[in-house]
Amino acid sequence: MDIEVFKISDGYRESISKGIAAMQYFKGRVKYGTGDREEQLQRLKNEIRSCDAILIGAGAGLSTSAGLSYSGERFDKYFFDFAKAFGIKDIYSGGFYPFPKKEIFWAWWSRHIYFNRYVNAPKSVYKDLLELVKDKDYFVITTNVDNQFQRAGFDKKRLFYTQGDYGLFQSINPDCKVTFDNKEWVEKALKAQGFIKDDNGVFIVPNDREIIMEIPTELIPKTPTGDDVTTNLRADDTFVEDGGWHNASSNYADFIRRHENLHILFLELGVGANTPVIIKYPFWQMTYDNKKAVYACLNYGEAFCPEKINDRSICIDGDICEILSQIKEK
Repeated sequence: MDIEVFKISDGYRESISKGIAAMQYFKGRVKYGTGDREEQLQRLKNEIRSCDAILIGAGAGLSTSAGLSYSGERFDKYFFDFAKAFGIKDIYSGGFYPFPKKEIFWAWWSRHIYFNRYVNAPKSVYKDLLELVKDKDYFVITTNVDNQFQRAGFDKKRLFYTQGDYGLFQSINPDCKVTFDNKEWVEKALKAQGFIKDDNGVFIVPNDREIIMEIPTELIPKTPTGDDVTTNLRADDTFVEDGGWHNASSNYADFIRRHENLHILFLELGVGANTPVIIKYPFWQMTYDNKKAVYACLNYGEAFCPEKINDRSICIDGDICEILSQIKEK
């Protein structure tokens, strides 16, 4: 979709403005909500049931809880040859490796994309979350790029992927402001390396582990006009915010406006310290501004809130998958 003139709200930058303001305002000690763990679990369940709306903010910790880790067993299973040849230790660092030629570079990225974007998460955390919020007026803002919300059944119109999508390419030509679906290319690239499909149609490593780390030169991805491509991931100011991105940003802004004085639950899941100005800090600020709002932070080792909203905060430390399962059982 071409971007011409967007006369719609930019929820992304409006949110970041709130986050920057929060950085200045919420200084001092952090708190951990009120009540013990069981009380906070029950309170969160009650809030989900009684609130007018839920704004979900999701970071990398949510997908890690869902089993989409970038190291360990998954890395060893699908990238063992790259680890041996180049000394790469995990999927994340491999994305920055200076491979010696494009055929190897794109072999890596076909795997990087497929095994994070085009497969279902090993654990049920996304589906459990949907089960908890499906009957509520909800919206999701996420810095994740793995599309797991849609794979779990969340409404696409209620999702905003701020940092891009593994499933999209963009041209390296800065004048090209469109993105391109890459699933067909990814599957061709995997097949060219020797991956096979199992009975469920999912690519796997063959039993003999005979795969190669290159794709044919003619399979290097290009735009329809022949330009080189890159992934549609926000790394610098060349990131393409296409029409779909702007629509989602506008939907996010509209959701916030429609609920700014209502009983809204700001449900933060797995958001760390890499980009807190996108989700965490704006959630703090919007909770403070709306006295009917409640802030909930679920995270492993990083569940906390500012002192100024502690009385309206729920902070639960632990594995998000386990926490959501416990809430479902209550």
